[in-house]
Amino acid sequence: MSRISCILRGLDVKTCIFMFAIIPMCTLGIYIHGQKISYFLRPLWEKPPKPFNVTPHYYQENVSMENLCKLHGWGVREYPRRVYDAVLFSNEIEILTVRWKELYPYITEFVLLESNSTFSGLPKPLVFNSNRAQFKFAEQRLTYGTIGGRFKKGENPFIEEAYQRVALDQLLKIAGITDDDLLIMSDVDEIPSAHTINLLRWCDEVPSILHLQLKNYLYSFEFLLDEKSWRASVHRYQSGKTRYAHYRQSNDMLADSGWHCSFCFRRISDFIFKMKAYSHNDRVRFSHYLSPERIQKVICKGADLFDMMPEEYTFKEIIGKMGPIPHSYSAVHLPAFILENADKYKFLLPGNCMRER
Repeated sequence: MSRISCILRGLDVKTCIFMFAIIPMCTLGIYIHGQKISYFLRPLWEKPPKPFNVTPHYYQENVSMENLCKLHGWGVREYPRRVYDAVLFSNEIEILTVRWKELYPYITEFVLLESNSTFSGLPKPLVFNSNRAQFKFAEQRLTYGTIGGRFKKGENPFIEEAYQRVALDQLLKIAGITDDDLLIMSDVDEIPSAHTINLLRWCDEVPSILHLQLKNYLYSFEFLLDEKSWRASVHRYQSGKTRYAHYRQSNDMLADSGWHCSFCFRRISDFIFKMKAYSHNDRVRFSHYLSPERIQKVICKGADLFDMMPEEYTFKEIIGKMGPIPHSYSAVHLPAFILENADKYKFLLPGNCMRER
């Protein structure tokens, strides 16, 4: 104690304040807001990706397919290509229904793979299998498969995700895909518009890999974040070469090709499940993020579930996107099935932010 007393006598008041107040406060601030600071400073340590070569998208329902293909610089085929829609499924029952209803007229085979493990290694029920009766309309065109999880604790979730995507490649072969068939690679909530897929199946000379620019929505079609979703893609299948993936695979992208509705769930419990289950579960830094009351407030406000800064590459874009997403009151050019069944799917429409528990 005498040594400590001697040390303290040798320190002036300013030094004591710095050591016992400023430093702990800064340490606490970095612990709580470190992720925000890192994302805000992203333009200093990460360059933006190379811009896509964006093809303008032309569509009007009364224009012939021959003219639409010509407007895009493509020829028209004598008959349409076959189309396979392949997805990894977790628990997105409602949004899967919207997706399949939108695409049904033009899909040759729906291919769905489900695991009893989340990407983060948590056990999960086979949700699709339990609700399969709801999808009788697609049963004759469905190839369904399951895969057992590896349940490796502490493993990077993207490893489990990659493992499941490799299994989806095998399921596609079982489904009968052949060379030059079209393959849609996208998450369940990345929904190409029906007319986009019809265009690509009828037009000749389309790029072998074409990314789709989708409108980015959060929680419902009330909150339009931006139009920068690009991970969805359509491939002209090549045996031995095409691999199911969810990253950038070409520089070509077709503009205004559909919708990405992220965290568009009916129930708060589904929000909580996904926050803990998906590959970015490390964003749940504090347990109160999973509070149902907090999640409900965040949804209605249009704020970020993980209290993160915008993921952008310039300070201008970061600052421009800070804060809640502005409310949109437009329900124009949405998937037709939602509007035809508005009573059941009103939680996806503007003005209906309250969720079931």
